[in-house]
Amino acid sequence: MIENATIQNERTQTTLCTEDFFYHLPEELIAQHPTEQRDACRLMTLDKTSGVMGHHHFYEIIDFLRPEDILVVNSSKVIPARLLGVTDKSGAPIELLLLRMQPDGCWETLVRPGKRAKEGATFSFGGLLRAEVTAVKEDGNRIVRFAYDTAKFESIYEVLDTVGNMPLPPYITEKLKDKDSYQTVYAKEEGSAAAPTAGLHFTNELLSRIREKGVGYAEVTLHVGLGTFRPVKVSRLEEHLMHTEEFVITDETAAEINRRRAAGGRVIAVGTTSCRVLESVADEHGTLRGMRGETGIFIYPGYRFKAIDALITNFHLPESTLLMLISALAGRENVLAAYREAVKERYRFFSFGDAMFIN
Repeated sequence: MIENATIQNERTQTTLCTEDFFYHLPEELIAQHPTEQRDACRLMTLDKTSGVMGHHHFYEIIDFLRPEDILVVNSSKVIPARLLGVTDKSGAPIELLLLRMQPDGCWETLVRPGKRAKEGATFSFGGLLRAEVTAVKEDGNRIVRFAYDTAKFESIYEVLDTVGNMPLPPYITEKLKDKDSYQTVYAKEEGSAAAPTAGLHFTNELLSRIREKGVGYAEVTLHVGLGTFRPVKVSRLEEHLMHTEEFVITDETAAEINRRRAAGGRVIAVGTTSCRVLESVADEHGTLRGMRGETGIFIYPGYRFKAIDALITNFHLPESTLLMLISALAGRENVLAAYREAVKERYRFFSFGDAMFIN
């Protein structure tokens, strides 16, 4: 039976502050579009103990995997959560960004401009979807109830496929040509407001070759919220509050990961989201259990990893919680040295950029 839980923020003692995770990144290295072939992007390897680096292509990741290992991916699917419409009262433009569905079917959203989104305000999107603000939260987010023709659409997700846009991060300024390029090939469970981007580099063919080698494959789900882009605005890391995100790991998945690790295999998380799920549910011995819930775990240097041995990830924003997480795994000095090398070698950064394997 899957246990339900809410995982609280992980707090550790550190003398580091937010400014210790800054690095200089030339703007032209921010990738605006994915590589034409997913697994043809570059791959930097980083030994988390020695700091030794290597330069490869992502399709070579198979050479660094052992038959006894297991890859753990996040199967969450990005929804076209950005809605552009008009207010019913004045016809003025309005923008909604869907964050998460509530138990009653309403949605927590970000609305711009907020002054047009008082309680009771209604909006229209493409003539197919209407929205009403039912509440204004203390943090400024709006709770919105949607209405659509249920004879024409089976679910809100079908409507979003017609009228919605992919919610690309703010640092991507070019228009997305293909919605599928911002989805992993194994995306299944709808609910993310942003892609688990480390998985974007895998192709079905590469995954088949990895399985043929004997490497295990497991899926967890964590619906990525916009908290992943939320900047750290405090200097003391302990004062930063992480937004919680919904996750699930099944009993069967937990058992298979436990079995592989007990047999000497490495648990390799694909992306920081998969990592956060595994670290959230592991006990002090690293044993996993099936669970459904929310996690606000904040991993930064000083944290002791219990569940994962290695990580496939992208290159992250300066002073971000994601950069802090990988610094906890590989050491801040090693990570910042690797990032300086990546800048020197003209790697592509962020969501559509190149990859790193920390082992």
